[in-house]
Amino acid sequence: MKKPRIGILFGGRSGEHEVSLLSAASVLQAIDRSRYDVQLIGITKEGHWLTSSDAERMLSAPQSTEKHLRAGDPEATASASVLVHGSGTLLRPEPAPVAASSLARLRSSAEQSLAVDVIFPVLHGTFGEDGTVQGLLELADIAYVGSGVLGSAAGMDKDVMKRLFATAKLPMTKSITLLRAEWAKNPRRATQQIEAALRYPLFIKPANLGSSVGISKVHDRKELSPAMEMAAHYDRKIVIEQSVGGKRGKARELEVAVLGNDAPEASVVGEIIPCKEFYDYDAKYLSEGSQPVIPANITKAEAKRVQQMAIAAFRACECSGMARVDFLMEPGKTERTRKIYINEINTLPGFTAISMYPKLWEASGLPYAKLIDRLIALAQERHAEKRSNAYSK
Repeated sequence: MKKPRIGILFGGRSGEHEVSLLSAASVLQAIDRSRYDVQLIGITKEGHWLTSSDAERMLSAPQSTEKHLRAGDPEATASASVLVHGSGTLLRPEPAPVAASSLARLRSSAEQSLAVDVIFPVLHGTFGEDGTVQGLLELADIAYVGSGVLGSAAGMDKDVMKRLFATAKLPMTKSITLLRAEWAKNPRRATQQIEAALRYPLFIKPANLGSSVGISKVHDRKELSPAMEMAAHYDRKIVIEQSVGGKRGKARELEVAVLGNDAPEASVVGEIIPCKEFYDYDAKYLSEGSQPVIPANITKAEAKRVQQMAIAAFRACECSGMARVDFLMEPGKTERTRKIYINEINTLPGFTAISMYPKLWEASGLPYAKLIDRLIALAQERHAEKRSNAYSK
């Protein structure tokens, strides 16, 4: 029996390019080669598509930054070799024939085709987690891991995400959304609008970005303008949230992994204790000291409530395959004094062997390699189910 061919798609043009390389290297090391034929597909920061040995070199190239990107352990994601070596460069994706499962043609002297059965995208952030690549794969009629176009786009846009959470009656901290144009036209009026609706401290976030890039914690008015300018650098929509806990102390950061399609399941609840004031990009990937706690030190009733909210959020955003759902818990010694708020959903969370999503499932009894198997099976299941749709009379 022919082995399914899995294309691991990684890199991309977003600010999370390096995180994607780590995820791809971990998947490549852990995937069961006795069950799958594996093809690497890399996208450079400039947007060029690479395959085979060119894509492999993206994973094995030394980091050019002064600080090595850790994600917890610099030794956890050493590069591995691909099965088939070649020299094809994928310049532009082209539509595949209706009956085929070919992503594109390779512009090489041999004119080889890149035929895959399932794409495993580990493209974090813009141009990968936001529905753009998912739309390309839908047009090519290829099964792929993770949420579809709608779920990916909704999970990326924090403003739209909050509207869907509100429809599902999920508890959230107070927030407002402003356009970059509104801030640029009249910062004073925007400041008045923010301060009329919310109390300091605040979190200022670009609506469409991940890994906490562009996020600032603002303690007073003098810190507001630089934070708004930084968020506006990354997106046209800026989400301003009232901090959970306020002056009483830092919120606790809880995370749950969700797995499934129409019948999603939730993992055990974990907690991140950041080494900084909040779990920003530096705390996630560069600085030492952030600690994951699995399972989180909360009551059984709190854990059950968080798991239920995670599944409700997954369904509200029309997600499939996988997602990590993040929560904020008010500081307090008793269950009565610590309310839990949903923060956001991540449809393509970090996927190194030491990332929270795989670790939460490992703690729930599903090891990393088996998790990869489940995700591929869910992608095939969703693709087969979608093919039962009729698109014309």
